[in-house]
Order: sequence, then structure tokens, then C-alpha cells
Amino acid sequence: MTKLKIPLILLSLLTAATSCVSSPPKHDAYICAAVNKSYVIGSKIVTTGGLRLRDDAGEWQHFGINDHSIGAVSFDPRDHNVFYTAALNGALRTLDGGKSWRIMTSWDITEPKDICVDPHSPDTVYLAHPGGVAVSPDQGMTWLRKENGLPDRGKYTQTIEVDRAHPGRVLAGCEIGFYLTEDSAESWRQVLATDETVDDIQQSPHDPNLWIAVTQSAGAWISHDGGKTWENIAGVPSANALYNIAFDATNPQRLAIGSYTYGVLTSEDGGDTWTERNAGLPELHHVWRVGIDPDTGRLYASVYQTALFISDNFGQTWQNAGLEGSAINSFVFLPKTQK
Repeated sequence: MTKLKIPLILLSLLTAATSCVSSPPKHDAYICAAVNKSYVIGSKIVTTGGLRLRDDAGEWQHFGINDHSIGAVSFDPRDHNVFYTAALNGALRTLDGGKSWRIMTSWDITEPKDICVDPHSPDTVYLAHPGGVAVSPDQGMTWLRKENGLPDRGKYTQTIEVDRAHPGRVLAGCEIGFYLTEDSAESWRQVLATDETVDDIQQSPHDPNLWIAVTQSAGAWISHDGGKTWENIAGVPSANALYNIAFDATNPQRLAIGSYTYGVLTSEDGGDTWTERNAGLPELHHVWRVGIDPDTGRLYASVYQTALFISDNFGQTWQNAGLEGSAINSFVFLPKTQK
């Protein structure tokens, strides 16, 4: 019998490829999703909403409370069983990985839009809500309004993000602009005025001084100095809303924006040029949010009340990944902890 001889270099390539495919992910993937197409209050249709965790088979498993209004989640870096959500009724907290929950805010702080645990001081939690910004110094037990410097009118806050590299620095996106604090929300100052709401602000995983924000009708903006000054990103449309921005942790040149009007916008040159990547998405590519897997660079797009779509070539082609009838409010990728 003749033995097939595989060249050493080919064998090495095959071994490397197999190793890459089989290597376990370094992050857990979470989504805040409402799977409630055709549901109305009082309907007998059974739907599930809230948090989902991607299992080893790539399926999204629901856990915790059934709450379609959960829009954001943030984890305590010391213990991933402790995390907080922003939902219609207020800020919720679990201490046991989602088995039990408690509403932490009172009647005067409802409908929060975003929530963020301070990585430098994890007992501190920042909350973006229609009335401005609230901060808890004690894991959500008490909340203080921190609005010094926010406008009397227009302080509706949609998004808030703590700077992972600089303690005390936080960026908030409000109804009339970007606001920055460098003293843990004791005082705020406007660093960019906008005519409409700022929808999302994100910090680059590669360069902590690099931030990008997207808005309802003022396009996308970039900062290279930690949010102190901003420049409009040419090539990104501004007539209609941009919902969120995602950085590719595997490639510093890759960025993606989700938009109900424009679908998926991608850049592969650090934001200099942008391309619509909607081929393979439904004709009505109403993209609710995008996300990028930090382990593989896989691009996710939630098409509103249609399905979750995935692309492994950064939007050149797409395939349906299930979650029919869903709307995903946020993607969160959390570094796995050692067991």
C-alpha cells in the first residue's frame, strides 16, 4: 500500500488551523434581547426577553428574569455573578448570576437607558436615565443625582461609559451633546454640542485615548484625546439615526455602525472610509445593533424583529443565525474568569 506523504509545511498549516478552530473562546458573549414579534400586552403569546448567554454550541440561552425592556448590562469585574441591568422599571441587580433580582432605584429614577460599573471602583455604578445621570457609591443601595454642569433642559442621557484607563473620567451622551467629567461626576462640562441625542459612546480596545460616538442626526464623531475634543467623521451619513458603534478587538482598523436606515456601515481603515455592508441581509435591513466578537472578529447584526445575522468576512456576506423575531439592545463580551 502506498502511503500518502504530506509536506511538512502543509502539515504545520493544517495543525495551526485546527488549533485555531478548536481553541476555546476567551470571552463569554451576552446579549440583551427582546424576542417578542407580534406580542402585545395581554396577548397569550409566550415570548422571552432579557439576558441571553451564548453556550458552547453557539446557541443563545435565556437566563434570569423575563423582561423585554432590558437595554444594557454591566458586570462587577471582581465577581461576574454580580451584575446590573438598565430596564423599564429601573436599575436591577443580581448577586447570584441571575437567579434572584432586586430593583435598586426608587420611583424617581425609572426607564434608565444605560448602566456602567466603574472598573477602578467596582462598588460605584453610573446610570444614564431620562433625568440625567445618577451614581451609586455602594453597589446600587443608594443613588445620588450627579448633574452639576449638565443642562437644565436637554440632560436626558442615553449612554454613559467609564474610561478604563483614567480613574474619575466618564463620558455621557445627552440630548444636546457630549459631556465629560474628570472627577467622578462631581462636575460635568460639555465637550461637543449636538442638535439631537447622542446614542452611543465607545472606547477603543486598542487605544484608550480613542473614542467614537454616534448620534440621532449629527453623524459620527471621533476623539483622540480621551473625549476632550471631537471631530466629525467624514463619510458617515448624518441625515438619520445611527444606533451604535463597535470596535473590532482583533483588528484596530475595523469598525462597524448599526443603523435602522443605513443598515450596517463598516470601515477597515480606522474610520477614514465607510461602506454599507447589507448584501445578504433582509431587504428591509433595519439594523437595531451591531457587535463584534473580540475572539474571532465575527460581525453580528440584529435586524429589528427579524433575526440575528452573522458575518465572518466583516459584512461581505451574511447568514441567518436564529433568534427569529428578536431585537437585540446590546452585545456584551466579558473576559472569562479562571475557574
